[in-house]
Amino acid sequence: MTLTTTGQTVANINNAPKDIADDFVRIGEMAKTFGVTLRTLRFYEDKGLLSPKRDGATRLYTRRDRARLKLILLGRKVGFSLREVKQIIDLYDPAGSNARQLRLALDKSEKQLVRLNKQRALIDDAIGELTTMIGTVRQLLSERHPAQSSATN
Repeated sequence: MTLTTTGQTVANINNAPKDIADDFVRIGEMAKTFGVTLRTLRFYEDKGLLSPKRDGATRLYTRRDRARLKLILLGRKVGFSLREVKQIIDLYDPAGSNARQLRLALDKSEKQLVRLNKQRALIDDAIGELTTMIGTVRQLLSERHPAQSSATN
């Protein structure tokens, strides 16, 4: 499996040959491919993040929609809000250099990395406290009920 970077995904949204770009995928297949629910796809559509074509009541997703969904899921995975994801994606210009989009993505990514590192420090501290507490409770139990604590270990 090859992972594509965000920049590669953004750059390749509109670079597909015409027959591939017009290849439509139904909502069920889209959900299955990306491991999301139908409700999630409809929600992203309501928020303006995806815009599938319509054939009656059937939603048909293009290659562009699939690339956008990859970016949405990546953004959510690293902790961006949907608003932030939309801001970044909406700056994409297939005819431009996308420098503004890339600068915004870099700025938001750097800020998110700082937040995640702070969260990791807090989690590491909580794990240390919990580990100490578990050791203390085990020690107290072994002092009060030596036969039971050895039977449960």
